[in-house]
Amino acid sequence: MIAERSRPLAIRLAIGLAAASSLAGCGLGAGRAPTAIQLTVTRDFGTAPLRSWRAPHARGEETVMSLLMRNASVSTRYGGGFVESIDGVSGGQQGGRPVDWFYYVNGIEASKGAASTKLHAGDHIWWDRHDWSQTDHVPAVVGSFPEPFLNGVGGKRLPVRVECALVGGYACRAVTERLHAAGVPAALAAAGTGAAPQTLRVVVGPWSAAAGDPTAGAIKRGPSASGVYARFSPNGRTLIVLDQSGRPARTLGAGAGLIAATAIAESAPVWVVTGTDSSGVERAARSFSGAVLADRFAVAVAPSGRALAAPQVTP
Repeated sequence: MIAERSRPLAIRLAIGLAAASSLAGCGLGAGRAPTAIQLTVTRDFGTAPLRSWRAPHARGEETVMSLLMRNASVSTRYGGGFVESIDGVSGGQQGGRPVDWFYYVNGIEASKGAASTKLHAGDHIWWDRHDWSQTDHVPAVVGSFPEPFLNGVGGKRLPVRVECALVGGYACRAVTERLHAAGVPAALAAAGTGAAPQTLRVVVGPWSAAAGDPTAGAIKRGPSASGVYARFSPNGRTLIVLDQSGRPARTLGAGAGLIAATAIAESAPVWVVTGTDSSGVERAARSFSGAVLADRFAVAVAPSGRALAAPQVTP
């Protein structure tokens, strides 16, 4: 059974949309179906793929819910406003911890129920069932790269800005070039110069510099504040990768990197490409690609160059 009483955010969304979503299995009506959409279903913070559609069946003006129901077997609650199971995989309890289904559009956590979220061309929809004992709010994830940079939010492409501690350094160039290669025009600026709330920013630099960013700095306060299951030591020289319970799972020293995303309130997400030192930042920049980031909430990069999922999911 879903932990209803301890899920205030999900329950508010579901109940508030129950009346509007009585036809959740249907789209918003006649019209042209959105093109180039993708649908992904995973478990355990993306570490266990379940199904993926590069070209899911779509008809008319689809919602996130109607697209899911058109392509998978789904059971719902609250009049169709809350997903309970997908292809027989249900929320509830796992190992004594609460687990439920959450969804992301272009790597950004939903701000409203799936039955009221309209699909737009190019949208990447990702459903993941995971442990929310540490937080039921993960505002942004990296696993839909090159989203949200390519297609933006709500069908609107946002300005993209790469802010670097060392403009012209390898990491700064590598990140900017990867974005350009994905078809994303990105402005370049020195870190700390600031930007409008609806600008997608990528902060590139060692954690000693990135931690001062008002949004990225939330990572210091743990998953409940940022949705990122990794943290740096106070001096920034050690990266600690957490498990789904918020406990340390891996400790990485010199040369370790991190790619993560977070957001504050209604502002656009801020991504960080950071590390314990300049070598760690460069390793993170080398991993700034769809092949490495796919279906990951965040990625830590060991000094060996090996990419590690964050959180590290343990039994």
